[in-house]
Amino acid sequence: MRDPEAIHDADLGQSEVKTTTCYMCACRCGIRVHLRDGEVRYIEGNPDHPLNHGVMCAKGASGIMKQYSPARLTKPLKRMAGAERGENRFEAISWDEAFDILSTRLGNIRKTDPRKLALFTGRDQMQALTGMFAKQFGTPNYAAHGGFCSVNMAAGMIYTIGGSFWEFGGPDLDRAKLFVMIGTAEDHHSNPMKVELSKFKRGGGRFIAVNPVRTGYAAIADEWVPIRPGTDGALLLALIHEIIDKGLFDREFLIQYTNSAELVNLNEEADEFGLFVRDANVPVRPDTFDTPDRMWWDRYSDQPTISRTAGTDGRLMGEYKMPDGTPVKPAFQLLKDRVKDYTPEWAEGITGIPAATIRRLAHEMGVTARDQKIELPISWTDAWGKEHDSVTGNPVAFHAMRGLAAHSNGFHTIRALSILMTVLGTIDRPGGFRHRAPFPRPIPPCPKPPKGPHAIRAGHPLEGTPLGWPAEPDDLSVDADGNPLRLDKGFSWEYPLSVHGLMHNAITNAWRGDPYPIDTLFLFMANMAWNSTMNTVEVRKMLTDKGEDGEYKIPFIVVADAFQSETVAFADLVLPDTTYLERHDVMSILDRPISEFDGPVDSVRVPILPPTGECKPFQDVLIELGTRLGLPAFVTKAGERKYRDYPDFIINFETEPGSGIGFLSGWRGKSGEKFLVGEPNPAQWEMYARNNNHFHYELPRSYQYMRNWNKGYLTWAQRHRLVRYLDPINIHIYSEVLQKFRLAALGKWKGKQPPDHLRERVRQFFDPLPFYYVPLEWQKTDTSKYPLSAVTQRPMAMYHSWDSQNAWLRQIHTHNYIFVHPQVGVAGGFGDGDWVWVESPWGKVRCMARFSEATEPGTVWTWNAIGKASGAWGLSADANESKKGFLLNHLISEELPNMVGGRHVSNSDPVTGQAAWYDVRVRITKAADGEAQESWPQFAPLPQVPGQTGFTAKVRAFFAGKGGR
Repeated sequence: MRDPEAIHDADLGQSEVKTTTCYMCACRCGIRVHLRDGEVRYIEGNPDHPLNHGVMCAKGASGIMKQYSPARLTKPLKRMAGAERGENRFEAISWDEAFDILSTRLGNIRKTDPRKLALFTGRDQMQALTGMFAKQFGTPNYAAHGGFCSVNMAAGMIYTIGGSFWEFGGPDLDRAKLFVMIGTAEDHHSNPMKVELSKFKRGGGRFIAVNPVRTGYAAIADEWVPIRPGTDGALLLALIHEIIDKGLFDREFLIQYTNSAELVNLNEEADEFGLFVRDANVPVRPDTFDTPDRMWWDRYSDQPTISRTAGTDGRLMGEYKMPDGTPVKPAFQLLKDRVKDYTPEWAEGITGIPAATIRRLAHEMGVTARDQKIELPISWTDAWGKEHDSVTGNPVAFHAMRGLAAHSNGFHTIRALSILMTVLGTIDRPGGFRHRAPFPRPIPPCPKPPKGPHAIRAGHPLEGTPLGWPAEPDDLSVDADGNPLRLDKGFSWEYPLSVHGLMHNAITNAWRGDPYPIDTLFLFMANMAWNSTMNTVEVRKMLTDKGEDGEYKIPFIVVADAFQSETVAFADLVLPDTTYLERHDVMSILDRPISEFDGPVDSVRVPILPPTGECKPFQDVLIELGTRLGLPAFVTKAGERKYRDYPDFIINFETEPGSGIGFLSGWRGKSGEKFLVGEPNPAQWEMYARNNNHFHYELPRSYQYMRNWNKGYLTWAQRHRLVRYLDPINIHIYSEVLQKFRLAALGKWKGKQPPDHLRERVRQFFDPLPFYYVPLEWQKTDTSKYPLSAVTQRPMAMYHSWDSQNAWLRQIHTHNYIFVHPQVGVAGGFGDGDWVWVESPWGKVRCMARFSEATEPGTVWTWNAIGKASGAWGLSADANESKKGFLLNHLISEELPNMVGGRHVSNSDPVTGQAAWYDVRVRITKAADGEAQESWPQFAPLPQVPGQTGFTAKVRAFFAGKGGR
């Protein structure tokens, strides 16, 4: 970098502007990067990008400081001979040596037992590629960050409505009249949400925020409803109770577009107990995932008929007997029975929300949906062939995220939210929830995990996908005795629907050798020795623990990262990644696109700068490893290299030979004349770059709504391989998928059976209707001793642990506090700004307290991941982040002891394995006079590693503009 004192900015002539896609958070906004003489000078939003339309947040504008971070890793590193893990002592090596080490070790694993490679990735944007690498390698031990982020949101909604919030759907605030946001911090979908909220409020919409904390979005809400953490399900069930009780549900929508009227077998002696009654005369069809053979009780003939038969109308309520005497009820009647006792008074005692408020909210939702209907002059045809002259909508919109998800009761809470949205008639309709491509998908989607030991063979790709969507017990990844096949025990009887895996248990299980020992733990962008783990102190010890033979219990650890995180210190091999300004990336329809309501959108990143030092994009690392290992997707039948590098892979990869489907959907075909399906196009990257790095296909208006049941859309989606069949995707008010697992627990399923010690767990939690239960950790906690719930959220100015090395963003946050209601301080005898001890049953931290009346009195909270280990992330050993900042993770256990038959289980949702971050209970006491006024625990300062960039005075001067005119 030039000396800014000697050469002024104004004296330099070469300036240019390049466009790419931001990655300072997961929004993936379009940006324009201004360069002067090849160096980044300024980043602004791209006004021609469909996601942010030029809007830019503090994080995005501060990407310069990420690029020139003092924590950049620039060389491959190998742990020095004689050095111990955790000491951060490395020697620089060449990429050839790094690849030789990896290909030799991984090659031996693949030839002998591919399970012994465990690949876990953090908040990356290439899970289709990393998952494909794991499948090709043959290991089931792969997952991304979703298991400890918001898998309950994805699973709870997709198993109910066929879509989810975040990338795959959201609130239609352009047409909503009432917007209810629950459990959402300000970091999710931040720029688009801010823009949409401002327009919504200016247009007269009413905004209600339900959250223990009033920050971020909730700060501008018309009404803040404080709620105790972990009790959202009770609120939602009480709202459903009220809406049903007052008759404010959308009967027409429920009858036609859900399974509400379909009859459930209530004969407890039958093997089909709890399943839908089917007409045995309807043959199973090969062209459908959902044979239309279920029955309802026709209110005209007062007889059972096949549901949706022309001229019939199913009853939602009542109890009946089939001609053979089988007792049955419509699914909606079972829902009504379920919520009968979930009254507002019952919910008040759990949530802390007054019963009168709950009634008022339910009434407001129901009346708004009923009386302020929207009608758009858009004709469409439904999946049963009925033509409609218009699209109607009930303008009540919701949004929710981790606040609901990160609890051990989160799956059923989110099922309850999905059902509330459904009974109001808001799914994929104007003013409600709207899908984004590639959703909606069948319930559940088609990919399935490996179904038994036969699916894992040395030297062969995995049968199935590492992550999938079980539809029944026989889809589980277990052996003949019901034991898990995955290291994290995902898709086992402990967590059957763990569709994103359980990354948070990978290290503990590998250290323990449960269910089996592994050889290599490969981590990408996953700070699992710090903020991306629970029980941080003990997990760090596991990474350094040795067996009786003197060898590490986890034999080999590889870390790929762009920055010197806390986890790098524990690696045996370090691979330096590039930043988002130095590489190609895709936000693919096959993965996590940036689609809009009106149609699919995918996008790319293109390099603005060359890689720093010897950094190499992790995508290129995987392509190279796959080639060296001879994985079938990366080599020809003759075993020769198939792809030159990652950009070449993106252009030429097809899901199967000749399918015409690749990672990018725009400008396919030899000349770029096709979309979604078409031959590889050699100029595809250039065409994306010329179109502001994205491709946006706008669906015909008649395809943009009611997509679960829209014949035009479903035909289009099948033609472009987004769905396999043309079946309507009816909403699962009642989940037959869950009931099948319950039948296995009852011994009525003909296939796979749970181990005896897990039968009751499966029976209890695989209820086909949502129910409320106290979070599991509370059942193991003396809540009178630990009376407060503790939660975290990411601050608006920072994302995960990446940004504490960002010189500009550090000026906003250099340390965090524990925020408490003033009543907590009065009760604990400490004041605003005092040093306090926060203790849970699992650990304790010392930190500073701040009073906030914008906090529910039974809740304490802090910003996540601002606290750092001393010397990490290129910060000085005495930086505020380590001396004043702290990590709440020290208080959270990754396991709960003596939970099932005296055995430990993951501190997770028993359905999905979602990490229950927000279940922890704490108490707060004032630190004693004379105690050190610094956070605790503290760790030995980390030295810099070879090739680490540092942050020199020259760099500071350059960006402060010293010497400029």
